Amino acid sequence: MAVQTSFEELQLSPALTAVVQDLGYTQPTPIQIEAIPALLAGRNIIGQSQTGSGKTAAFALPVLQGIEVERCELQALVICPTRELTAQVGREMRKLGRKHRGLQVLELVGGQLSRPQRDSLERGAHIAIGTPGRLLDLLERGFMKPESIKTVVLDEADRMLDMGFDDDVHKIISYLPENRQTALFSATFPRGIEAMSREIQPDAQRITIETSDKDLADIRELKLCYGSDDKILALCWALQSQSPESALVFCNQKTTVREITEELSRGGISVDRFDGDLEQFNRDQVLARFRNHSVRVLIATDVAGRGLDVEGLDLVINYDLPEQAETYIHRIGRTGRAGATGVAISIVRDETDKDLQDIEKFTGQTIAILDHSASKSSTLADLLKQLAEGPKMETILISGGRKDKVRKGDILGALTGDAGGLDGKDIGKIEIQEKLSYVAVSRAAISDAVSCLNVGRIKGKRFRATHVGR
Repeated sequence: MAVQTSFEELQLSPALTAVVQDLGYTQPTPIQIEAIPALLAGRNIIGQSQTGSGKTAAFALPVLQGIEVERCELQALVICPTRELTAQVGREMRKLGRKHRGLQVLELVGGQLSRPQRDSLERGAHIAIGTPGRLLDLLERGFMKPESIKTVVLDEADRMLDMGFDDDVHKIISYLPENRQTALFSATFPRGIEAMSREIQPDAQRITIETSDKDLADIRELKLCYGSDDKILALCWALQSQSPESALVFCNQKTTVREITEELSRGGISVDRFDGDLEQFNRDQVLARFRNHSVRVLIATDVAGRGLDVEGLDLVINYDLPEQAETYIHRIGRTGRAGATGVAISIVRDETDKDLQDIEKFTGQTIAILDHSASKSSTLADLLKQLAEGPKMETILISGGRKDKVRKGDILGALTGDAGGLDGKDIGKIEIQEKLSYVAVSRAAISDAVSCLNVGRIKGKRFRATHVGR
């Protein structure tokens, strides 16, 4: 296949080509160059490419091109391993499908009431994105009608196998039309993926984008050897040495996540945790605040290793090294995205750490040592005091979302101009969810913004606004 150099050459519709241009996507990634033409040609594919390589757009654009909006019935299904990835794919689908007037994209996940999702399916949708358990439940109970589905995508299939969703996925596939198109995407390619592909994808085209030094070129990888020092002290020094606007810290255990979060919080650091023990509402809220940059440091288990896309994430820290070298790539791939540069620091006792050596062997690169001799004179109290700087933005939760036809422009209009009186520079990221919305507002303007929203109206309706995280 001849190498394509632009989205115009990928045979996308004029509407989708215009959208990618509007979004500033000038050149497709390697996985997009290979996968988009194959999917547009109706092929079954199995695509392997590292996290952060543009896989979502690689399947979202062909799926959107095949949607007949005038037919308000389910035409595409995307299966994701986690609720967070489901939400990320949903955001990307809506963003890329902005010129598809009337497009309905549903997110169907556990941890939320089933009835509203069932009602949405009954009203009609074009694309459903969801986790295996909830999708299977809706299919088995007859609330999801699969007969009209033309395309099914399994996103991060290796993660689904790791989480034990193999049986659920096969049961979901059994409900779908036999003449469907099936696309399977995976960051790694264990034996189970090959077996799954053989069972659900006749004559699948294999697309493999190898990880190269260039893929990691925008990430400066470092190792911090703490020796006999306190590990928390090493973490705080790593944070202080980089002075990030936002940092994501990975731990292997939920107990470690809680311990670190409590320690840093007591020290006055803007910090929160993200792990499997959080209820869905709290998980959504934490991630919204982190994406809004109103939480500077997020301590997380690998539940955040995939499906978490944060613009401008400066720093990733491996407080604990992952058990598998592949997971290291997923973790550090949260930074250095979309042409930006990032830093990844791994905290180890010494250079002979076997897991660290396995990672270096896997990536083919020697990770440089971060000299922290300057930290020897610093106490934990000193470092915590230096790090105790509040975030620039705060987050407001609004009790209205897509269900209420609320758009970003509606919220911005309610806060600025004659309606709200706030300066546009005080308003940051606005995130619209199904029934709720989050808006980032500068710390100086947060009180005025909350009052303005509670007194005023959005689209002629009153919604409750609350300051999150107080």
